[in-house]
Amino acid sequence: MVVPAYNEEERLPRTLARLHEYYSGQGYRYEVIVVSDGSADRTRELVEDFAKGHPEFRVIEYQPNHGKGYAVRTGIEQAKGELILFCDADLATPQEETEKLLEHMAKGADVAIGSRPLRESTLEVHQPFYREMLGRSFNKLVQLLAIRGIEDTQCGFKMFTPEAAREIFRRCKLDGFGFDFESLMIARDLGLRIDEVPIRWSHQEGSKVVLMRDGPRMLLDLVKLRLAGKRKRLALRG
Repeated sequence: MVVPAYNEEERLPRTLARLHEYYSGQGYRYEVIVVSDGSADRTRELVEDFAKGHPEFRVIEYQPNHGKGYAVRTGIEQAKGELILFCDADLATPQEETEKLLEHMAKGADVAIGSRPLRESTLEVHQPFYREMLGRSFNKLVQLLAIRGIEDTQCGFKMFTPEAAREIFRRCKLDGFGFDFESLMIARDLGLRIDEVPIRWSHQEGSKVVLMRDGPRMLLDLVKLRLAGKRKRLALRG
């Protein structure tokens, strides 16, 4: 598992404890890689302290901050599991939902993604109205311009086979929040099977997405990817 983290010292103690509590009770081995994306707080120290008693956990740190896409890519490139999941540090999607993704992977999916708009999904705590409406509108644009048939590209709960992760993320170039739809566009370009999975989800305060700053950037990235075409999207990073 890869957990991107930028200045998450307030959330991490609860998050790390919950990840350990849940996954240590399952019948499979696991690892948790927390990627400190240029954090200026005690993110690294907290993970290192926790890892002293929990060897399944480790931290990668670098400076300066590059963005969530860069952090996820860095963690995935070092992950060693038979399956690779990334999730947000706020655990907006409860870890129990891992089992739903695993079911789809066992049935042949290359990528399984949590999806909030599906009818079977449960949104236990909604985002503020304006954020939810903007998010839905953006997903419609993604479907129109890039990835038809996928309702939710931005949910931070996605699982990959190692082979799919390697082929996708060695081509991903976006360092910011647009990496979610970029990775799925590339997966679609590669002909990989992507399963959307209904999940439980609860809005958590403290999102790092600043709508007036990141929204236009993501839209511009989306348009650039669409105009680039399949051949350029599949080109390896330089």
